Amino acid sequence: MTDMFEQGCDPLDPSLGAIMGERRQLINLAYRLLGSLAEAEDVVQETYARWYAMSRQQQDAIEVPGAWLNRVASRLCLNVLSSARVRRELYVGEWLPEPLPEPSEWIGGRADGFTIDPADRVTLDESVNMAFLVVLDAMTPAERVAFILHDVFCYPFAEVAEIVGRTPAACRQLASSARRRIHAGRTPATPPVRQQTRIVNDFKRAWEAGDVSALIGLLDPGATAIADGGGRASAALRPIEGAERIVRFMVEIARRLRNLTILERTVNGQPGLVLQQAGVTVTVAALQIEGERIKHIWAIRNPDKLRPWTARRPGGRGRAGSA
Repeated sequence: MTDMFEQGCDPLDPSLGAIMGERRQLINLAYRLLGSLAEAEDVVQETYARWYAMSRQQQDAIEVPGAWLNRVASRLCLNVLSSARVRRELYVGEWLPEPLPEPSEWIGGRADGFTIDPADRVTLDESVNMAFLVVLDAMTPAERVAFILHDVFCYPFAEVAEIVGRTPAACRQLASSARRRIHAGRTPATPPVRQQTRIVNDFKRAWEAGDVSALIGLLDPGATAIADGGGRASAALRPIEGAERIVRFMVEIARRLRNLTILERTVNGQPGLVLQQAGVTVTVAALQIEGERIKHIWAIRNPDKLRPWTARRPGGRGRAGSA
């Protein structure tokens, strides 16, 4: 991330601390709107660039700088979402949101040589679990922005209308439509986290042991697995449907990937799995559990989406799979 001081900002400016103090809020907002940490960071950087491109007189005329920053970031996100639909038509295979680790697991180094600022760490709650983000990604850009701003960040519809460029009544309808999509995709019986953790642990152990029967028993018969390699890593180009087909694919992965280590990790606030080779994360898998079985697996393999996960970590939890 470019240091704002390098852009000619006055380090003695008393307003600088308050302005930069909005950064975490902006990152949280932009990630929920875009499902991409990299794009969220770009949006936040552009938002600050626009602030510091204004004269001091123009800045002083803005009564609530934080509100201005959030409006600009939201509009930029809307533009990114609109263009993303075209870009994703050219994406190799399935596109999935970028997975996030538990804050304590966040790796401090970035692949581009910069340090990840603690302000870039997204707050994990229900609005960033993978199932929720996948449903959001199926919405129109306007639906997604209206819903996130109003239902998650409590913006009044009058403010949402200014950002989306529609009337408050139209924004109310957009949010209502988005809400129906969320309710339609909601798991009817999500077990408590402790129970989810047990199921994920059983799944990990069965995968390590190559126990096909146990793996099939832990998956819903109609389970779906989706992988995102983006053309940068090998991955199934289409969803894999059915417990038996998924298990055959998993066993094949374990056979091909030597020295595979499977770790239990929190992924977007919920129990998930991380696959490592030689101490380097190559796959992050988010899971959706219904009742006692795993219904959906989202496996992110595109290395561009694994920056917070990819540094070596000594003595990681887990062991090499025996499959």
